[in-house]
Amino acid sequence: MGTERTRNFSIIAHIDHGKTTLSDRLLEFTQTISEREKQDQLLDSMDLERERGITIKSHPVTMHYPAKDGITYKLNLLDTPGHVDFSYEVSRSLAACEGALLLVDAAQGVEAQTVANVHLALQQHLTVIPVINKIDLPSADLPMVKRQLEDILAIPAEEAVPASAKMGLGIEDILEAIIARVPPPKEPEDDFLRASVFDSVYDTYRGVVSYIRIMSGEIKRGTPVRMMSTNKAYEVKEVGVFTPKPQPQSELRSGDVGYLIANMKSSTEVKIGDTVTESRNPAPEPLPGFKEIQPMVFAGIYPISTEDFEQLKLAMGKLQINDAAFTYQAESSAALGFGFRCGFLGLLHMEIVQERLRREFQMDVISTYPGVVYEVTLTNGEEMLVDNPMHLPEPQEIEEIREPTVRVFVMTPNDYIGDIMQLVMEKRGIMENTETLDEHRILLTCTLPLNEILVDFNDRMKSMTRGYGSMDYEHAEYRAAKLIRMDMLINGEPVDAFSTIVHRDKAEARGRHLANKLKEVIPRQLFKVAIQAAVGGKIIARETITAMRKDVTAKCYGGDISRKRKLLEKQKEGKKRMKSVGKVNIPQEAFIQVLKTSN
Repeated sequence: MGTERTRNFSIIAHIDHGKTTLSDRLLEFTQTISEREKQDQLLDSMDLERERGITIKSHPVTMHYPAKDGITYKLNLLDTPGHVDFSYEVSRSLAACEGALLLVDAAQGVEAQTVANVHLALQQHLTVIPVINKIDLPSADLPMVKRQLEDILAIPAEEAVPASAKMGLGIEDILEAIIARVPPPKEPEDDFLRASVFDSVYDTYRGVVSYIRIMSGEIKRGTPVRMMSTNKAYEVKEVGVFTPKPQPQSELRSGDVGYLIANMKSSTEVKIGDTVTESRNPAPEPLPGFKEIQPMVFAGIYPISTEDFEQLKLAMGKLQINDAAFTYQAESSAALGFGFRCGFLGLLHMEIVQERLRREFQMDVISTYPGVVYEVTLTNGEEMLVDNPMHLPEPQEIEEIREPTVRVFVMTPNDYIGDIMQLVMEKRGIMENTETLDEHRILLTCTLPLNEILVDFNDRMKSMTRGYGSMDYEHAEYRAAKLIRMDMLINGEPVDAFSTIVHRDKAEARGRHLANKLKEVIPRQLFKVAIQAAVGGKIIARETITAMRKDVTAKCYGGDISRKRKLLEKQKEGKKRMKSVGKVNIPQEAFIQVLKTSN
């Protein structure tokens, strides 16, 4: 089948607007899957994806569709994740397409991430076909959505295809629109092999499976290939397409989307966005757009039982094969033992990695408070990057600390604008712009420190707007801020697991909160235990755990009071001595509870 009969497209939308349901209907309508194989969320193969109702990994699939003009077309669909944490995967998947179906919920209209995804698609010069989904809902408002398409996204309303993925309405119209509007892959200018890697997964028996889009040339079993970013050479063991199960083919040609299995043993050998070329006759330059993924959020992950360290190391190695954006390196903590400092794209990514460690590898883990990467200028002019509070130099050695900021776009009903502005101010944000979208909704643009939106910004925004608000963010620049390291001292000893980098104005409140939490979970000792929050040697918050008291006078029946006093004095002396040499053993459960609640 020639390239003129091939169409490569993806589905983009805000979370929960029905991407995966629509892909299920397209597979059924084109009879790519039989009646027996039918199930909801067919392309979401991971348990986690099914439970949360979100797509985490991209899933390509090839369909054959006999159109109304009597010609059978080959349609390659790339189902992409919708969450902001995975936006790099989305951009790589879009780079492998010529068109995109933009799904908009008929009841909710255009949301924050809809806008972001349209910009991504237009940057890649894709043909965007708007689809208004869920028209069967009683609350569907087609005129409102069409107006929003024109006003917010500047897409002509008459181009929109009304559909209901759940009921199977309008599926044929969508397929005909793809054939009519999405251009076929461009004819390559030369015969050099260039294939773009847009995702990879790990198979226990066959090693790394790379998902590729062939831009030029052809690839077959036995072809010697080379990765252009690492310059390593391999031999192709198998190529094929997804229907949606992997189906081996004799070769893949220009314009095809499929998979490649070579003799790759670990994930570090394949990078998303990389170019595959032939070893003997390599392409002169790689395909544009490749960049190394940089983790934005860091946290320590430790095994609950220290014997599991080696097992955790193996599990993380296997996870990294499936997830190139996840990084880890070994570190040790006096309180938690040996573990890893891990880098993630965002908080959802961190949650998913932890959940996968628990489920797929049966690992019991605990994570420290998430933090970001800070740029630090020292007084001697040196520059350094700090991702762990323990590595932050002393205050007198620091000239300036800069923190990463994000540009956040919040869409909210007009009634809640005051609450959202207050939340932004509380999180040290700056309001940049407010834009009225229609008579009900408004788009706020603000800049916030990434550290502030990590933990609870999205949850609070959702509850303030009764669930009607939506947000999206993109990374902005680094900005100087008054940041300091806050340590927690227990009986005068610093506990590294609870150290955090905080803004000077918020240090006291955070210190009090942590001291209170620790007071609840640390067991009482035979002597008084002081829990203190300290910044550079200055104590800013304190709680005291009272001592357990043994009744030493219980055996005295009557008699002279001086005898009882003597026993009490002796007890007092003993406690004093014990306090000076005594060590507070913090049980593992205490760490787990504090770190969980502070998360």
